[in-house]
Amino acid sequence: MIRTKSLPEQIPGAILELYHKQMVEELHSILQYWMQHTIDATNGGFYGKVDNNNMADAHAPKGAVLNARILWTFSAAYNLTRQPGYLQVANRAYQYITEYFIDRKYGGTYWSVNYKGEPLETKKQVYAQAFLLYACSEYYLCTHNEAIKANAQKLYRQIEKHSFDRQYTGYFEAFTREWQPLADLRLSDKDANEKKSMNTHLHVLEAYSSLYKIWPTAELKRSITLLLHNFSEHIAGTNGHLHLFFDECWRVKDDIISYGHDIEAAWLMLEAAVAIGDNQLIDNCKFLAINIAQAVQAGLDADGGLWYEKQGDNLIKEKHWWPQAEAMVGFYNAWQIKGDTHYLNLSLRVWQFIQAYIKINTQDEWYWGIDDNGQPMQGKDKAGFWKCPYHNSRACMEIIKRIGINL
Repeated sequence: MIRTKSLPEQIPGAILELYHKQMVEELHSILQYWMQHTIDATNGGFYGKVDNNNMADAHAPKGAVLNARILWTFSAAYNLTRQPGYLQVANRAYQYITEYFIDRKYGGTYWSVNYKGEPLETKKQVYAQAFLLYACSEYYLCTHNEAIKANAQKLYRQIEKHSFDRQYTGYFEAFTREWQPLADLRLSDKDANEKKSMNTHLHVLEAYSSLYKIWPTAELKRSITLLLHNFSEHIAGTNGHLHLFFDECWRVKDDIISYGHDIEAAWLMLEAAVAIGDNQLIDNCKFLAINIAQAVQAGLDADGGLWYEKQGDNLIKEKHWWPQAEAMVGFYNAWQIKGDTHYLNLSLRVWQFIQAYIKINTQDEWYWGIDDNGQPMQGKDKAGFWKCPYHNSRACMEIIKRIGINL
């Protein structure tokens, strides 16, 4: 995390104090929701699905990404606040993951289990391995249990052994349970079936940066450095947006703009460069972060919300919860770098949009998103395979920490 510049005179300290206060309250509200509505007291762990009416589906499959993100979120919240209740939830998440998700024969995490904890989809999606590594690294900071660090190190080595492309660099998307080639590499039905993706690389980078905090080795630093070069040389486009899908040779295979991923990568890349202390990479990532923040503004609507995606000339007129969370941080990060209050105002406007449309009740989880008419999207979850407490809780924690430097 970079240090905020001296506050410009036209930004009263009271504005940041209020933003900080609201983020503290919002973090508590989100986590209380997950503690109240998602704990599966019958089958262990957490429900795989909770609908917009807060009704849990006790028989829904349980995903590795959801459970890893719960572990990361409550670990990070405990590390920030030291509230014992958050550590209890993190303990529960880690225990469930280690008992039901870890493949003891071939290593790594299954993609999903059924509601009883029995393996369902056993493929090794590298995206999921990265999130579990990310979560274990943060959880270690709660406990300082060396066995947890060892599990994180093991996940790193498995990713490097099975997924790293030694010819062209980068990471392949997915494998069978036995880490053999897989025909369908897609993370979800909406994704392209390509060998490499921006999304997986972003979260491998995020996970490695987190691991570096507890295991700052030369080997891991080289991995992070190479990932940042992958972003600057292959993934970042010349127009301030990121390419999403590639073949093994890094040939671009899409024409999609994902505004949320753009602005998320803007601050995560810089975080990684700062973590390893490489001044040249820090400067380059600051440059990329500003270029991205400038380009992403084309995806902002008049109400302050960020549209989901643009495919060619077709704008997907939905405003999902997670791009809003990432925009809060990404624009705030741009203000920290450049000192231009325009970016701080964008961060504040996105938060106002969230309060008006995405977070309707003060003691509740955010909706999945709203449609073109400003109405909550139907048939979506408040908690589920992809709807996790990670993006919005992390945004709160990032803003709290960044403002807290100057309070």
